[in-house]
Amino acid sequence: MIPPVLDFSAADWLALAGHFLSLSLLAVGGAISTVPDMHRYLVDERHWLVDEQFSASIAIAQAAPGPNILFVALLGWNVGLNAAGLPGAWAGLALAMISIMLPSTVLTCLAAQWGHRNRELRVVRAFKQGLTPIVLALLVATGWILATSRRYDLTDAPLWGVSIAATLIVWRTRIHLLWLLGAGGVLGWFGLI
Repeated sequence: MIPPVLDFSAADWLALAGHFLSLSLLAVGGAISTVPDMHRYLVDERHWLVDEQFSASIAIAQAAPGPNILFVALLGWNVGLNAAGLPGAWAGLALAMISIMLPSTVLTCLAAQWGHRNRELRVVRAFKQGLTPIVLALLVATGWILATSRRYDLTDAPLWGVSIAATLIVWRTRIHLLWLLGAGGVLGWFGLI
């Protein structure tokens, strides 16, 4: 699909910044846990990106060495590129990264100081334990969004089998994840999945 050419106004740039600022405060499991809402906003609601751009941004950033949050920079880059060419790409990258990092960084610093001072309180321990199911649900939603993009056939039984087997192996054994990634690469190379 051809990426859209956008006519961006100052209000659109502010809307992008505002949405990423708010998502920053919801990024409990890291920025990757906000992917479902980013997809809803950027692809489905605003049509600033197409599915292929969105999925490619995440895939490229996850494959590249460096911090996990690089996908936000690529999303901002692609929105800016669609909106205003190369100068817009740099503006989109900077706007997305500052917007996603600033609120959560400030909140994390303040909460870590408070949590460390009050680590023995029952409410602090309960809060930490209560976040676990939320983070897991957000990560499952992220995986679902990426899996149901137009590229993948969800009726592919071998793919499901490998996914379930890898999940059980990671959960129940001490085999390092890199071995499983390598095995998946070999199976993919031979066209088995």
